[in-house]
This record gives sequence, C-alpha cells and structure tokens, in this order.
Amino acid sequence: MSFADFISNHGKRVKKEHYIHLVQVARIDGKVEKTELDLLRKEGRKFGLTDPEIDAIISRRTSSHYTPPYSLHEKFEELYNIAVIVLADEIVTGAERKMIRRYAITAGFDDEMIDLLIDHLFEGIRKGEDEDELFSSFKKKLKSRS
Repeated sequence: MSFADFISNHGKRVKKEHYIHLVQVARIDGKVEKTELDLLRKEGRKFGLTDPEIDAIISRRTSSHYTPPYSLHEKFEELYNIAVIVLADEIVTGAERKMIRRYAITAGFDDEMIDLLIDHLFEGIRKGEDEDELFSSFKKKLKSRS
C-alpha cells in the first residue's frame, strides 16, 4: 500500500465515521423519515460511499465514538451536516437538540457559545443559507464576542 493509498483510505474512513454519526442523528427520534433517508443517501454519495456501503450503514445499528476534527472549519462543517439531518423532517426534538449539543461540546466549543452556534445553524439552514455563508457569519460573531 502506498502512502497515497493510506491517505485516501484514511480520508474515506474519517468520512465514514462522520456518516455513521449522521445516521445516529437521524435515528435519535426512533425513526428515519423519508426526507432524512433521502438526505442520508445524498450525503453518503457525497462522502464517496457506495450505495451498498450506505445501505449497510443505515440498516445496521452501528455506533461510533466521535473524534472531532482539528480545524474550526471542519468542526463547523460536521455540525452543519448534523444540523441539516436534524432539520430534514422540519422538527427539532429535545433529543436531537441534546445530541447536536453533545457533538458541539466534544468538538471543543465553549459552553456559552454552543447555543449561539446551534441557533445560528438552524436559523441559517431554514433560511436556505449555504455552509460557507453560515461559517463566515459565525466567524464574525466569534470575533465580535472577543
């Protein structure tokens, strides 16, 4: 195995771990709605997973320990993906909000910043803002609080 293969395989493994977390989020309310399932399939393909891999992950009750990425942008990206899954059925349950909060804590966001971050994500996604717009405005909010 070459170093390039290792990088490629490691990247896919990391994406697969994040994908497993997205499936866990979709299941938190006890059922996976069609809108959530469609979104999971789309995201899985975007992460480079094959349809059989996607089906296997969705059908299994697989869980995975969350290891957050290092950079603020990657942390934000993962929380954005989670927020999109949470909002797929347009209902945010207490369990879903608790789960995204837990991911934000594990990612290293300050306790006082987490609710601001989650509200920012939910509000922006509902307005149709894309990830880059939301990240840019979130960084501005971080600077203004410093």
